[in-house]
Amino acid sequence: MPDQVTNYKCPACTGPLHFVGASGKLECDYCGSTYEVAEIEAMYAEQEQKAADAYQENETKESAADSADGTPTAEEMGWDVSGVGGDWGEDAAKMRAYNCPSCGAQIICDETTAATSCPYCGNPTVVPGQFGGTLRPDFVLPFKLSHEDATKALKAHYKGKLLLPKAFTAENHIEEIKGVYVPFWLFDGEADVDMTFHATTSHTTREGDYRVTRTKHYDILRSGTIGFEKVPVDGSSKMPDDYMDSIEPYDYKDLKEFSTAYLPGFLADKYDVDAKAASKRADSRCANTAADRTRATVQGYSTVTTKTKRISLKKGEVKYALLPVWLLSTKWKDKTYLFAMNGQTGKMVGDLPADKSKLHAWFWGTAVGASVVLSLLFSGPLGRLIGGLFS
Repeated sequence: MPDQVTNYKCPACTGPLHFVGASGKLECDYCGSTYEVAEIEAMYAEQEQKAADAYQENETKESAADSADGTPTAEEMGWDVSGVGGDWGEDAAKMRAYNCPSCGAQIICDETTAATSCPYCGNPTVVPGQFGGTLRPDFVLPFKLSHEDATKALKAHYKGKLLLPKAFTAENHIEEIKGVYVPFWLFDGEADVDMTFHATTSHTTREGDYRVTRTKHYDILRSGTIGFEKVPVDGSSKMPDDYMDSIEPYDYKDLKEFSTAYLPGFLADKYDVDAKAASKRADSRCANTAADRTRATVQGYSTVTTKTKRISLKKGEVKYALLPVWLLSTKWKDKTYLFAMNGQTGKMVGDLPADKSKLHAWFWGTAVGASVVLSLLFSGPLGRLIGGLFS
Protein backbone atom coordinates (compact mmCIF):
# COMPACT_ATOMS: atom_id res chain seq x y z
CA MET A 1 0.00 0.00 0.00
CA PRO A 2 1.37 3.46 -0.88
CA ASP A 3 2.50 5.80 1.87
CA GLN A 4 0.01 8.38 3.10
CA VAL A 5 2.68 11.08 3.25
CA THR A 6 5.25 12.48 0.83
CA ASN A 7 8.88 13.49 1.40
CA TYR A 8 10.33 16.03 -1.00
CA LYS A 9 13.88 14.88 -1.84
CA CYS A 10 16.56 16.49 -3.95
CA PRO A 11 16.73 14.73 -7.36
CA ALA A 12 20.52 15.20 -7.34
CA CYS A 13 21.50 13.81 -3.91
CA THR A 14 18.18 12.69 -2.27
CA GLY A 15 18.68 15.23 0.53
CA PRO A 16 15.59 16.97 1.97
CA LEU A 17 14.22 19.95 0.07
CA HIS A 18 12.67 23.03 1.66
CA PHE A 19 11.08 26.14 0.21
CA VAL A 20 13.08 29.36 0.57
CA GLY A 21 11.12 32.59 0.43
CA ALA A 22 14.07 34.79 -0.58
CA SER A 23 14.66 32.85 -3.79
CA GLY A 24 11.14 31.54 -4.32
CA LYS A 25 12.61 28.09 -5.01
CA LEU A 26 13.08 24.76 -3.27
CA GLU A 27 16.65 24.28 -2.08
CA CYS A 28 18.75 21.36 -0.87
CA ASP A 29 20.87 21.94 2.23
CA TYR A 30 23.29 19.17 1.27
CA CYS A 31 24.32 19.78 -2.32
CA GLY A 32 22.97 23.33 -2.78
CA SER A 33 20.78 22.47 -5.77
CA THR A 34 17.75 24.69 -6.40
CA TYR A 35 14.52 23.85 -8.17
CA GLU A 36 11.51 25.79 -9.42
CA VAL A 37 8.21 25.08 -7.67
CA ALA A 38 6.56 23.95 -10.92
CA GLU A 39 9.45 21.55 -11.59
CA ILE A 40 9.13 19.76 -8.24
CA GLU A 41 5.35 19.91 -8.39
CA ALA A 42 5.35 18.04 -11.71
CA MET A 43 7.97 15.56 -10.48
CA TYR A 44 5.93 14.60 -7.39
CA ALA A 45 2.41 14.84 -8.85
CA GLU A 46 1.95 11.07 -9.20
CA GLN A 47 3.47 10.32 -5.78
CA GLU A 48 1.21 12.93 -4.14
CA GLN A 49 -1.87 11.46 -5.79
CA LYS A 50 -1.00 7.99 -4.52
CA ALA A 51 -0.42 9.38 -1.03
CA ALA A 52 -3.74 11.22 -1.10
CA ASP A 53 -5.55 8.07 -2.26
CA ALA A 54 -3.90 6.04 0.49
CA TYR A 55 -4.92 8.67 3.05
CA GLN A 56 -8.56 8.58 1.96
CA GLU A 57 -8.59 4.78 1.92
CA ASN A 58 -7.19 4.66 5.44
CA GLU A 59 -9.75 7.21 6.68
CA THR A 60 -12.68 5.07 5.50
CA LYS A 61 -11.28 1.68 6.50
CA GLU A 62 -12.27 0.16 9.83
CA SER A 63 -9.48 -0.41 12.34
CA ALA A 64 -8.27 -4.01 12.47
CA ALA A 65 -8.02 -5.80 15.81
CA ASP A 66 -4.58 -5.58 17.43
CA SER A 67 -4.31 -9.33 17.76
CA ALA A 68 -5.49 -10.14 14.23
CA ASP A 69 -2.05 -11.43 13.22
CA GLY A 70 -1.96 -13.96 16.05
CA THR A 71 1.01 -12.36 17.80
CA PRO A 72 0.69 -12.79 21.58
CA THR A 73 0.40 -9.66 23.69
CA ALA A 74 2.96 -8.68 26.32
CA GLU A 75 0.49 -9.73 29.01
CA GLU A 76 0.02 -13.16 27.38
CA MET A 77 3.81 -13.57 27.40
CA GLY A 78 3.87 -13.12 31.19
CA TRP A 79 4.73 -9.41 31.52
CA ASP A 80 2.94 -7.31 34.12
CA VAL A 81 1.42 -4.37 32.21
CA SER A 82 -0.96 -3.24 34.96
CA GLY A 83 1.07 -0.06 35.49
CA VAL A 84 0.90 0.98 31.86
CA GLY A 85 -1.40 3.92 31.14
CA GLY A 86 -4.68 3.49 29.32
CA ASP A 87 -5.37 4.24 25.68
CA TRP A 88 -5.68 7.74 24.19
CA GLY A 89 -9.39 7.85 25.02
CA GLU A 90 -11.16 10.78 23.36
CA ASP A 91 -7.82 12.19 22.21
CA ALA A 92 -7.31 9.21 19.91
CA ALA A 93 -9.83 10.60 17.43
CA LYS A 94 -7.71 13.76 17.13
CA MET A 95 -4.40 11.97 16.47
CA ARG A 96 -2.96 10.54 13.26
CA ALA A 97 0.02 8.24 12.71
CA TYR A 98 2.00 8.05 9.47
CA ASN A 99 5.14 6.21 8.39
CA CYS A 100 8.00 8.36 7.10
CA PRO A 101 8.84 7.22 3.52
CA SER A 102 12.52 8.04 4.11
CA CYS A 103 13.37 6.19 7.33
CA GLY A 104 10.19 4.25 8.15
CA ALA A 105 9.73 5.93 11.55
CA GLN A 106 6.18 6.55 12.74
CA ILE A 107 5.12 10.18 12.85
CA ILE A 108 2.31 10.99 15.30
CA CYS A 109 0.61 14.34 14.89
CA ASP A 110 -2.62 16.26 15.27
CA GLU A 111 -5.51 15.43 12.94
CA THR A 112 -5.25 18.87 11.29
CA THR A 113 -1.50 18.65 10.56
CA ALA A 114 -0.88 18.89 6.83
CA ALA A 115 2.87 19.45 6.74
CA THR A 116 5.54 18.67 9.33
CA SER A 117 8.97 17.02 9.51
CA CYS A 118 10.15 13.61 10.62
CA PRO A 119 11.72 13.89 14.10
CA TYR A 120 14.18 11.10 13.27
CA CYS A 121 15.57 11.84 9.81
CA GLY A 122 14.49 15.51 9.57
CA ASN A 123 12.85 15.14 6.18
CA PRO A 124 10.02 17.63 5.51
CA THR A 125 6.78 15.66 5.29
CA VAL A 126 3.54 16.59 3.56
CA VAL A 127 0.17 14.85 3.98
CA PRO A 128 -1.51 15.42 0.57
CA GLY A 129 -4.73 13.76 1.74
CA GLN A 130 -5.36 16.71 4.05
CA PHE A 131 -5.86 18.84 0.93
CA GLY A 132 -8.14 16.47 -0.93
CA GLY A 133 -11.60 17.36 -2.22
CA THR A 134 -13.20 20.41 -0.62
CA LEU A 135 -10.26 20.75 1.78
CA ARG A 136 -7.84 21.83 -0.94
CA PRO A 137 -6.84 25.51 -0.54
CA ASP A 138 -7.34 27.87 -3.45
CA PHE A 139 -4.22 29.91 -2.66
CA VAL A 140 -0.99 29.86 -0.74
CA LEU A 141 1.03 32.94 0.20
CA PRO A 142 4.65 31.69 0.34
CA PHE A 143 6.96 32.60 3.20
CA LYS A 144 9.10 35.58 2.30
CA LEU A 145 11.01 35.91 5.58
CA SER A 146 13.34 33.18 6.85
CA HIS A 147 13.95 31.63 10.27
CA GLU A 148 16.93 33.98 10.62
CA ASP A 149 14.68 36.97 9.92
CA ALA A 150 12.23 35.80 12.58
CA THR A 151 15.06 35.29 15.10
CA LYS A 152 16.40 38.80 14.50
CA ALA A 153 12.92 40.29 14.82
CA LEU A 154 12.33 38.47 18.11
CA LYS A 155 15.67 39.65 19.51
CA ALA A 156 14.76 43.20 18.50
CA HIS A 157 11.40 42.72 20.25
CA TYR A 158 13.27 41.71 23.43
CA LYS A 159 15.81 44.55 23.23
CA GLY A 160 15.58 47.09 26.03
CA LYS A 161 13.17 44.98 28.09
CA LEU A 162 15.17 45.05 31.36
CA LEU A 163 12.54 43.17 33.39
CA LEU A 164 12.25 40.28 30.91
CA PRO A 165 13.01 36.81 32.41
CA LYS A 166 16.23 35.22 31.19
CA ALA A 167 14.24 32.25 29.90
CA PHE A 168 12.83 34.45 27.18
CA THR A 169 16.19 35.59 25.88
CA ALA A 170 17.86 32.17 25.99
CA GLU A 171 18.94 30.80 22.61
CA ASN A 172 17.11 27.52 23.19
CA HIS A 173 13.79 29.37 23.14
CA ILE A 174 14.69 31.46 20.14
CA GLU A 175 15.52 28.31 18.19
CA GLU A 176 12.02 26.99 18.85
CA ILE A 177 10.52 29.45 16.36
CA LYS A 178 8.37 27.55 13.85
CA GLY A 179 7.09 28.63 10.47
CA VAL A 180 3.44 27.66 10.08
CA TYR A 181 1.08 27.96 7.14
CA VAL A 182 -2.13 28.95 8.92
CA PRO A 183 -5.49 28.24 7.23
CA PHE A 184 -7.49 31.37 6.45
CA TRP A 185 -10.85 32.03 4.86
CA LEU A 186 -10.88 35.05 2.54
CA PHE A 187 -14.27 36.78 2.22
CA ASP A 188 -15.46 39.11 -0.54
CA GLY A 189 -18.54 41.29 -0.24
CA GLU A 190 -20.13 44.72 0.00
CA ALA A 191 -21.66 46.82 2.74
CA ASP A 192 -24.53 49.26 2.09
CA VAL A 193 -24.25 51.96 4.75
CA ASP A 194 -26.75 54.54 5.99
CA MET A 195 -25.67 56.58 9.01
CA THR A 196 -26.78 59.83 10.58
CA PHE A 197 -24.69 62.03 12.86
CA HIS A 198 -25.19 65.00 15.13
CA ALA A 199 -22.32 67.47 14.81
CA THR A 200 -21.48 70.84 16.29
CA THR A 201 -19.14 73.74 15.65
CA SER A 202 -18.28 76.36 18.26
CA HIS A 203 -16.92 79.88 17.90
CA THR A 204 -15.95 82.15 20.83
CA THR A 205 -15.76 85.96 20.63
CA ARG A 206 -15.26 88.75 23.17
CA GLU A 207 -18.15 91.20 23.49
CA GLY A 208 -17.32 93.93 25.98
CA ASP A 209 -16.55 92.32 29.31
CA TYR A 210 -17.88 88.93 28.19
CA ARG A 211 -16.62 85.98 26.19
CA VAL A 212 -19.50 84.62 24.13
CA THR A 213 -19.48 81.10 22.65
CA ARG A 214 -21.93 80.38 19.84
CA THR A 215 -22.57 76.73 18.97
CA LYS A 216 -24.18 75.57 15.73
CA HIS A 217 -25.84 72.16 15.43
CA TYR A 218 -25.95 70.01 12.30
CA ASP A 219 -27.74 66.84 11.22
CA ILE A 220 -25.50 64.91 8.83
CA LEU A 221 -26.45 61.98 6.59
CA ARG A 222 -23.99 59.60 4.99
CA SER A 223 -25.03 56.86 2.58
CA GLY A 224 -22.98 54.67 0.29
CA THR A 225 -21.50 51.28 -0.55
CA ILE A 226 -18.12 49.94 0.53
CA GLY A 227 -16.58 46.92 -1.18
CA PHE A 228 -14.47 44.31 0.58
CA GLU A 229 -12.02 41.89 -0.99
CA LYS A 230 -10.29 38.95 0.68
CA VAL A 231 -11.11 39.84 4.29
CA PRO A 232 -9.02 37.26 6.22
CA VAL A 233 -10.39 35.16 9.08
CA ASP A 234 -8.21 32.35 10.41
CA GLY A 235 -9.73 28.90 10.23
CA SER A 236 -7.71 27.35 13.07
CA SER A 237 -9.10 27.11 16.59
CA LYS A 238 -5.51 26.81 17.87
CA MET A 239 -4.59 30.32 16.72
CA PRO A 240 -5.63 33.33 18.85
CA ASP A 241 -7.87 35.49 16.68
CA ASP A 242 -6.53 38.75 18.09
CA TYR A 243 -2.95 37.77 17.19
CA MET A 244 -3.91 36.77 13.67
CA ASP A 245 -5.77 40.07 13.22
CA SER A 246 -2.87 42.08 14.65
CA ILE A 247 -0.20 40.83 12.23
CA GLU A 248 -2.23 41.92 9.20
CA PRO A 249 -2.21 43.13 6.52
CA TYR A 250 -0.90 40.67 3.95
CA ASP A 251 0.02 41.76 0.46
CA TYR A 252 -2.16 39.60 -1.78
CA LYS A 253 -0.21 40.36 -4.94
CA ASP A 254 2.09 37.49 -3.90
CA LEU A 255 -0.74 34.94 -3.66
CA LYS A 256 -0.01 31.79 -5.62
CA GLU A 257 -2.27 29.03 -6.83
CA PHE A 258 -2.01 26.34 -4.16
CA SER A 259 0.74 23.76 -4.47
CA THR A 260 2.13 21.49 -1.79
CA ALA A 261 5.59 22.26 -3.20
CA TYR A 262 5.56 25.50 -1.15
CA LEU A 263 5.15 23.56 2.12
CA PRO A 264 8.42 21.59 2.64
CA GLY A 265 10.43 23.07 5.49
CA PHE A 266 7.38 24.47 7.27
CA LEU A 267 4.46 23.24 9.33
CA ALA A 268 0.94 23.50 7.95
CA ASP A 269 -2.56 22.95 9.29
CA LYS A 270 -5.87 22.40 7.59
CA TYR A 271 -8.86 24.32 8.93
CA ASP A 272 -10.93 23.06 11.85
CA VAL A 273 -13.22 26.14 11.84
CA ASP A 274 -15.35 25.99 8.71
CA ALA A 275 -16.36 28.91 6.49
CA LYS A 276 -19.82 29.14 8.05
CA ALA A 277 -18.42 29.55 11.57
CA ALA A 278 -15.73 31.97 10.38
CA SER A 279 -18.26 34.10 8.50
CA LYS A 280 -19.55 35.58 11.77
CA ARG A 281 -16.18 37.22 12.39
CA ALA A 282 -15.99 38.32 8.76
CA ASP A 283 -19.42 39.99 9.07
CA SER A 284 -18.35 41.77 12.24
CA ARG A 285 -15.07 42.97 10.73
CA CYS A 286 -16.78 44.25 7.58
CA ALA A 287 -19.55 46.03 9.50
CA ASN A 288 -17.14 47.70 11.92
CA THR A 289 -14.82 48.79 9.12
CA ALA A 290 -17.74 50.17 7.09
CA ALA A 291 -18.93 52.20 10.08
CA ASP A 292 -15.43 53.51 10.83
CA ARG A 293 -14.78 54.50 7.22
CA THR A 294 -18.13 56.26 7.00
CA ARG A 295 -17.56 58.11 10.26
CA ALA A 296 -14.15 59.23 8.96
CA THR A 297 -15.83 61.17 6.14
CA VAL A 298 -17.46 63.55 8.64
CA GLN A 299 -14.76 66.14 9.23
CA GLY A 300 -14.42 69.80 10.15
CA TYR A 301 -16.69 69.76 13.20
CA SER A 302 -15.95 70.30 16.90
CA THR A 303 -17.94 67.23 17.96
CA VAL A 304 -19.52 64.34 16.08
CA THR A 305 -21.95 61.81 17.59
CA THR A 306 -23.46 58.85 15.79
CA LYS A 307 -27.26 58.92 15.94
CA THR A 308 -28.36 56.01 13.74
CA LYS A 309 -26.56 53.27 11.87
CA ARG A 310 -27.84 50.78 9.32
CA ILE A 311 -25.40 48.43 7.62
CA SER A 312 -26.55 45.78 5.18
CA LEU A 313 -23.96 43.20 4.13
CA LYS A 314 -24.02 41.53 0.73
CA LYS A 315 -22.19 38.21 0.86
CA GLY A 316 -19.79 37.42 -1.96
CA GLU A 317 -17.24 34.75 -2.80
CA VAL A 318 -15.22 32.84 -0.20
CA LYS A 319 -11.75 31.42 -0.83
CA TYR A 320 -9.52 29.16 1.23
CA ALA A 321 -5.82 30.05 1.61
CA LEU A 322 -2.72 29.21 3.62
CA LEU A 323 -0.91 32.30 4.95
CA PRO A 324 2.60 32.38 6.48
CA VAL A 325 3.13 32.94 10.23
CA TRP A 326 6.23 32.52 12.39
CA LEU A 327 5.28 31.33 15.89
CA LEU A 328 7.04 30.96 19.23
CA SER A 329 5.14 29.52 22.16
CA THR A 330 6.82 29.24 25.56
CA LYS A 331 5.87 29.07 29.23
CA TRP A 332 6.85 31.18 32.22
CA LYS A 333 5.44 30.54 35.71
CA ASP A 334 2.82 28.13 34.33
CA LYS A 335 1.56 30.70 31.85
CA THR A 336 1.88 30.32 28.09
CA TYR A 337 3.20 33.23 26.03
CA LEU A 338 2.79 33.34 22.27
CA PHE A 339 4.62 35.49 19.75
CA ALA A 340 3.45 35.69 16.16
CA MET A 341 5.12 37.32 13.18
CA ASN A 342 3.75 37.86 9.69
CA GLY A 343 5.90 35.62 7.49
CA GLN A 344 5.62 38.06 4.60
CA THR A 345 5.91 41.53 6.16
CA GLY A 346 7.65 40.88 9.50
CA LYS A 347 4.97 42.53 11.65
CA MET A 348 5.21 41.00 15.14
CA VAL A 349 2.95 40.84 18.20
CA GLY A 350 3.34 39.15 21.58
CA ASP A 351 2.96 39.73 25.30
CA LEU A 352 6.06 39.85 27.49
CA PRO A 353 6.16 38.86 31.18
CA ALA A 354 8.10 40.68 33.90
CA ASP A 355 10.44 38.79 36.21
CA LYS A 356 9.21 39.67 39.72
CA SER A 357 12.70 39.33 41.23
CA LYS A 358 14.05 41.84 38.71
CA LEU A 359 11.03 44.08 39.31
CA HIS A 360 11.65 44.07 43.07
CA ALA A 361 15.36 44.72 42.59
CA TRP A 362 14.60 47.59 40.24
CA PHE A 363 12.01 49.06 42.63
CA TRP A 364 14.23 48.90 45.70
CA GLY A 365 17.23 50.10 43.74
CA THR A 366 15.20 53.11 42.63
CA ALA A 367 13.90 53.68 46.15
CA VAL A 368 17.40 53.49 47.68
CA GLY A 369 18.73 55.83 45.01
CA ALA A 370 15.99 58.32 45.77
CA SER A 371 16.64 58.12 49.52
CA VAL A 372 20.36 58.74 48.97
CA VAL A 373 19.57 61.83 46.91
CA LEU A 374 17.21 63.11 49.60
CA SER A 375 19.78 62.47 52.33
CA LEU A 376 22.38 64.45 50.40
CA LEU A 377 19.92 67.28 49.89
CA PHE A 378 19.02 67.54 53.57
CA SER A 379 22.55 67.12 54.92
CA GLY A 380 24.10 70.21 53.34
CA PRO A 381 23.45 73.97 53.47
CA LEU A 382 20.41 73.50 51.24
CA GLY A 383 19.04 70.98 53.75
CA ARG A 384 19.48 73.41 56.62
CA LEU A 385 17.75 76.13 54.58
CA ILE A 386 14.81 73.84 53.79
CA GLY A 387 14.67 72.70 57.42
CA GLY A 388 14.55 76.30 58.56
CA LEU A 389 11.54 76.98 56.32
CA PHE A 390 9.53 74.25 58.05
CA SER A 391 10.70 74.84 61.62
